Amino acid sequence: MISLKKVTYLIQAARPNQWIKNLVMYTSLVFSGNLLNQELFIQVTIGVVLFSMLSSTSYILNDIIDLPYDKKHPSKSLRPIATGKLSVQDATTAVFLGAFIALLGSLLVSVPLFLISLAFLALHFLYSLVLKHRAVIDIFAISFSFMLRAFAGEVLSGYHIQIWLLLSIFFISLFLATVKRHAELVIQGTKTRQSLINYNEHFLYFLTTTFATMTITTYSLYTFLERPPAIKTLFSDRVVTFFPGFEALKWFMITIPVVVYGIARYAQLLYERDAGETPEKIITKDKPLIISILLWGATVVSLIYIF
Repeated sequence: MISLKKVTYLIQAARPNQWIKNLVMYTSLVFSGNLLNQELFIQVTIGVVLFSMLSSTSYILNDIIDLPYDKKHPSKSLRPIATGKLSVQDATTAVFLGAFIALLGSLLVSVPLFLISLAFLALHFLYSLVLKHRAVIDIFAISFSFMLRAFAGEVLSGYHIQIWLLLSIFFISLFLATVKRHAELVIQGTKTRQSLINYNEHFLYFLTTTFATMTITTYSLYTFLERPPAIKTLFSDRVVTFFPGFEALKWFMITIPVVVYGIARYAQLLYERDAGETPEKIITKDKPLIISILLWGATVVSLIYIF
């Protein structure tokens, strides 16, 4: 019988705080104007649950492979597998069981989702074994995992993400991955990750600046070239009545300053506080960043579903 402590350690190893990354799967649903479509929302949510399971499976696998390195890391050495609280045997069983359930679930939903799920799991497996030890390739692998999440959301919703928005996701994920590598290099040095040997602060600063610039550029192009979906509501009809030509304006562009601030704030936390090693904690704990994300989300939702 599995003890309560073992279950607790298994949940810790699964890193549920990382599941926030899978919210990118809602992108196609939100920006196509179908967030309020109950059937599609449930469909995408099922996919988010399955990808959260796949993500946790890959994190546990990574901890098993990285065990010698994690024991040297100040914070990772406290993880259940590194401390020995969760045995490698139990963790391996959880990996196979989690992967089987998630892949079976995705196959029951649709074959395309199964293929993307399989590619996602294979990418993370290769990342844990090989890719994370190769400078530059490691951060691109992380970015591709975000892209696969976005593609899974497309398959589940049946709506495509506009190319400039898709590129924004690609570059923002590269930016976040680079920021994390910079923090690891500054705080821990090269002992805890092999790929860090081939990085230096100046190069990572260059990559961070490049990816931040590309994120802002591609997102700005998206807001300039795309208009919110034309969803007729009682409020939108009244707005058009009083303000003719309202729908023709490029309202998405008002979100650009919020995006620029969010990126600048994240960079500030990195360079002033060396806090970039755990992006999911920053996003959920830094109040100015939280406010900017909520403001951006509220503005986008309002433009699409209210105005």
